[in-house]
Amino acid sequence: MITPAYAQTMAAYNGELNRRVFGAALRLDAGARTADGGVFWRSIHGTLSHIYWADRQWLSRFGVGTATGVPLSASDALFAEFDALWTERQALDGDIARWAAGLTQADIEGDLTWHSGATGKEMTKPRALCIMQIFNHQTHHRGQAHALITRAGEKTGDTDLPFVLP
Repeated sequence: MITPAYAQTMAAYNGELNRRVFGAALRLDAGARTADGGVFWRSIHGTLSHIYWADRQWLSRFGVGTATGVPLSASDALFAEFDALWTERQALDGDIARWAAGLTQADIEGDLTWHSGATGKEMTKPRALCIMQIFNHQTHHRGQAHALITRAGEKTGDTDLPFVLP
């Protein structure tokens, strides 16, 4: 279904897009970053916090680091200060890149079982699907943050995969 190279490519894309999106968001004032823009996690800040939260949750299921201990419903409020979120995001992107670099095909095969706080039950899904979910989830919500950033008048540069990575 997927290969280690897929995860490595997507990890590189994630890191670069986060640099672009956070760079643009940091050029906005705090009011613009926290304004309710009508997206699922309300604001740029809330959406980027939620992505961070989800990445930590998923990586912990693969044995990398620990989950946040915060419920999904509060995932948009992990960080009061945007600079702190950016600092932690950069560290987490490094963790994601190192995790992806170490994946083998055997790591991708089989099932992953975890307790889902969102559903309140144990879940079992193919590991490959869960790996794809990490990157798909990032792209989905980062697109919402990108739309809000663009609406606020900032630019991130290209976001399409073929134009971002060498």
